[in-house]
Amino acid sequence: MAKQAVAPVREFRAEAKFQRTSPQKAKLVLDTIKGMRVEQALNTVHFSTKRMAPVIEKVLRSAIQNATYVSQEQGLDVDVDNLYVRTAVANEGPRMKRIRPAPMGRAFRYQRRLAHIIVTVAEKKSASAAVAAGSEAPAAKKSAKPAAKKAAAKKAPAKKAAAKKAAK
Repeated sequence: MAKQAVAPVREFRAEAKFQRTSPQKAKLVLDTIKGMRVEQALNTVHFSTKRMAPVIEKVLRSAIQNATYVSQEQGLDVDVDNLYVRTAVANEGPRMKRIRPAPMGRAFRYQRRLAHIIVTVAEKKSASAAVAAGSEAPAAKKSAKPAAKKAAAKKAPAKKAAAKKAAK
């Protein structure tokens, strides 16, 4: 059997650097949209109550626009409805050192954190492309799943019987 050459999945990304929030707070919103379709991710971020949600929505829209622009420039066939959020990361940026007045003429130092937000979108493979790429792999997965379920089902009655004997 000859393997067909599978085209690499194109990724399109957008960044927002030096955002005035800690990466931990930005990750709370980014973790909710990872793996979602683009349309669903936009709705999720739009109705989020977090302060970083509008910034992340802007970055996500920018990544979608990058996908449409690059596809037009390079003559690629990218379906915007098929895009999903592949990665959504908030990396730590530089820290701003600040000083707060403290009692008795002293000063306390604190740090304001900055985040670099990176969102990457990619096109999901269509069902027909997945079947053409490897039709043998799904068949192997189907045969493995029922065997695992049967093994688990056989163990359960033995535990119940042992529990009933112990109760008597």
